[in-house]
Amino acid sequence: MMMAKMSCKFNFSAGPAVIPTDVLKKVQSELIDWNGTGMSVMEMSHRSKQYFPVIDEAESNLRLLLGIPENFKVLFLQGGAITQNFMVPMNLLNDRTASYVVSGYWSKRTFDDAKPFNGINLSATSEPIDYKKAPQSSEWNYAKDDAYLHYCLNETIHGVEFFDVPIIEDIPLVCDMSSNILSRPIDIKSYGVIYASAQKNIGPAGLTLVIVRDDLIDVANKKIPTTFNWKIQAANNSMINTPATFSIYIAGLVFKWILARGGLEFMEEENIKKANELYNFIDSSDFYYNDTDISNRSRMNVPFRIANDNLTSQFVTEAEENGLYGLKGHRLVGGLRASIYNAMNIDGVKALINFMHRFEKNN
Repeated sequence: MMMAKMSCKFNFSAGPAVIPTDVLKKVQSELIDWNGTGMSVMEMSHRSKQYFPVIDEAESNLRLLLGIPENFKVLFLQGGAITQNFMVPMNLLNDRTASYVVSGYWSKRTFDDAKPFNGINLSATSEPIDYKKAPQSSEWNYAKDDAYLHYCLNETIHGVEFFDVPIIEDIPLVCDMSSNILSRPIDIKSYGVIYASAQKNIGPAGLTLVIVRDDLIDVANKKIPTTFNWKIQAANNSMINTPATFSIYIAGLVFKWILARGGLEFMEEENIKKANELYNFIDSSDFYYNDTDISNRSRMNVPFRIANDNLTSQFVTEAEENGLYGLKGHRLVGGLRASIYNAMNIDGVKALINFMHRFEKNN
């Protein structure tokens, strides 16, 4: 049976991901002439008096959104979160040990990427249960003289998210927040270092945020190259080389967009509504299923499967014909996945549920 096609289009990609329409319209209106300069932000010198307000305002609004204390530096770096897989140990390890919690593919990759540095230990892992539930913080093992303890707040592939901040008083807590930063309030003071790539909740690819506490900024071995050294980057306002100027500009517009909507408290309420609506539909169906433990179900990335896996490819094809994009599951795990970041509105989630209902009825 043929389905009536939707007029609206929705992007459920895990990243690069949907950007708020209001932000894209603002970018469009300023693309050729930013603020009467006659230049696009893309062609401005990062050291010009015209560009300084762009990066300064972006940092100021990010600090306001997250409540970042003065004793934390904010860096706008490049290379994606994966580059931090080696920049974290380069800046913090300094011939000591560190422990890593593995709760999904990305934290496993982070752990593996850090292994070439001596002293990298496994704190806890949920790999034996296929990452269906995150290791609880009470189960994490680490040494009190570790340089840091690392974990990932949200796993995009397996759809696993931590909601309670672990109480780690002995050593600095380092967290990869790439896929759920700005989706809810965060107690920055509980962390030593937070990092996040931009292409999910912040803006376009090419930018990585690093938020690092002052007492950790000067731990690095002096042999680290300048562009990888947090202290040198901080001292140079993230401009030791040319930063991702256009991505920073768009990130700044996203920060303004979130503030105008009511900040992180509002975003959390909206994200809970969206996630609950989608999970409730999946749970009510015998046709679809999600087997992640309810306590760790991600609000940002909802992986799900069809009981008859032979229908998965057909689902993806028909979804795209109906204006629903990016629903194919990650190549490593298959199945389906809906990423519902901040910029995905409730209408998109309802459109997906309506399509899923019709697809189930027809198959």
